[in-house]
Amino acid sequence: MKYVIMIHSHPQPWGHPTGDFLPEYRDLDPAVKARMDADFERLLTELDERGELVGGEALGDPVTSRLYRWHDDAPLAVDGPYSETKEHLAGFFLIDVEDRQRAETVAAHFAGPGETVELRPVMGPGGDES
Repeated sequence: MKYVIMIHSHPQPWGHPTGDFLPEYRDLDPAVKARMDADFERLLTELDERGELVGGEALGDPVTSRLYRWHDDAPLAVDGPYSETKEHLAGFFLIDVEDRQRAETVAAHFAGPGETVELRPVMGPGGDES
């Protein structure tokens, strides 16, 4: 089953990894940060070795977004970001795992100080979760 893990964050200035730009992460004890970083690298290695990591990307600053909406029977392009909110989509990982329980176990490891992680199943061509 494929799932997308979306990382929502709000660093100012925008940068990656987003945690490096968040006070909640920067204020952690250096030993805690080192452990968290090592744990995350181990997780990515494990996902890759198991063939569960399909891909992922960090996203650019939300202010560089361009939105396309339908208006007066035609697409209308406007500058982003999408909404007036503190958190924006910072990046995503696509995983292909055995079941939802495994996906939830993996997604929990992506959560960090000052960020929100969203797990959502990918819809197959027929509209079903795949």
